[in-house]
Amino acid sequence: MENSNKPRAEMGLIRKAAAGDMTAYAQLVSENRERVLRAAYGVLGSIEEAEDAAQDVFVKAWQKLETYNGEASFSSWLYRITVNTSIDVLRRRREQTGLDQQMAEKTYGPEDRMLQNDAQRQIRQAVDELPDGSRAVIILREYEQLSYKEIAEILEIPIGTVMSRLNYARRRLRETLTRQGVTLVESSL
Repeated sequence: MENSNKPRAEMGLIRKAAAGDMTAYAQLVSENRERVLRAAYGVLGSIEEAEDAAQDVFVKAWQKLETYNGEASFSSWLYRITVNTSIDVLRRRREQTGLDQQMAEKTYGPEDRMLQNDAQRQIRQAVDELPDGSRAVIILREYEQLSYKEIAEILEIPIGTVMSRLNYARRRLRETLTRQGVTLVESSL
């Protein structure tokens, strides 16, 4: 019963926030902050950049809140902004430094330090090396557990393209990890 009232309550907060109610918007940010951070981190691989991107996402969402029409869920709308913002950060990063230098200088945040398993670090590195579009799809599907339809809405691409990019990403990850000697269980990717 409580879940059926959530979309209605959320739409009420969205309407209030769109009318300028900062308290309502602060509540929306609070309810979605971890989800946005996880998605940004998944694309960027850096907690510091993910935190910066999340701030940008919520500023952009505030500025465009009146354009939210409710066709997609609010979280899907935020995911779309998050993925696009994170990909923009990646593009700027690549413009500023070469890929080799970037990989040599990459530092891992607290979440990465917690990863004790070498295979997990190798998977993360292999995901980081995927093209932007494929990386976004694999992160939204495997890390965020979103449906093909939700991913298509977020990235504004056809479901067939989602499936194609996901297939490509999984195949490339398997090939990369096999070359590195990482053994995957079937459900890993």
